[in-house]
Amino acid sequence: MKLYVGLDVGLEETSVCIVDGEGLTVREVKVSTEPEAIRSAVEGCADRLDRVGVEASSLGFWLYRELQPAGLPMIVVEARHMRVSLSTMRNKTDRNDARGIAQMMRLGWYRAVHVKNIEMQKMRSLLANRKLLKRKLIDLENHIRGTLRAYGLMVGAVGRGGYEAQVRELIEHSDPVFSVMIEAMLDVRRAIFEGYERLHKVLLQVVQHDTICRRLMTVPGVGPVAALSFKVGVDDPLRFARSRTVGAHFGLTPRRHQSGTSIDFEGRITKQGDVAVR
Repeated sequence: MKLYVGLDVGLEETSVCIVDGEGLTVREVKVSTEPEAIRSAVEGCADRLDRVGVEASSLGFWLYRELQPAGLPMIVVEARHMRVSLSTMRNKTDRNDARGIAQMMRLGWYRAVHVKNIEMQKMRSLLANRKLLKRKLIDLENHIRGTLRAYGLMVGAVGRGGYEAQVRELIEHSDPVFSVMIEAMLDVRRAIFEGYERLHKVLLQVVQHDTICRRLMTVPGVGPVAALSFKVGVDDPLRFARSRTVGAHFGLTPRRHQSGTSIDFEGRITKQGDVAVR
């Protein structure tokens, strides 16, 4: 009889539940969140495993990459779909979540997530880290502007390269305590700005040596960031049966609502896909 496994992954421990084709629990155990420990937990029945389900998360993708080459039939399940299914349980515990995931694997009530290859995940991390530093840089600059404005000091329109010199000129004759406060903020801004520039240079080098990104940049208005974001979001074009489904995957199709005798209408776009690509 085929067996099905549910993994409820935590930072330190993972609950493992194995059920048979009739839904009866074969084994339940809690192990450390390590590929070797999970492999040992299912080693006795590895030849009968049909599906091993894990929720989509950073740890889930890591376990997928480690356990899939070892021969385990790993499936990463969409987190939103799984959360709705598991919410029907009266008590939420790690043990019950693992049971629910195992039953979903047995019944086929899941939606599998495409796991990008390791190179695409690295590029996604590069885009995310660059975006984070840029957002923090803008927040710091706006905060400094607001602080100076309260004392009648206006930074005005200035480029990012001349921002620090402009602020230091404004606080040159200010109160010593006020000057130290602003200078401390400028030091933090400088460190973030240098980190942002390093990551941006890496991004430009990646795009420069990527034929697909260079081809996408031939479209008017598409720059290096947009080209790399789209390539990382799509990853494998063959996983889309038709080109029109790409827009729906990134949440660019209208939301539709229909219920009983109510009017069937289309709303705004769903916004359910990758925000960076959209």
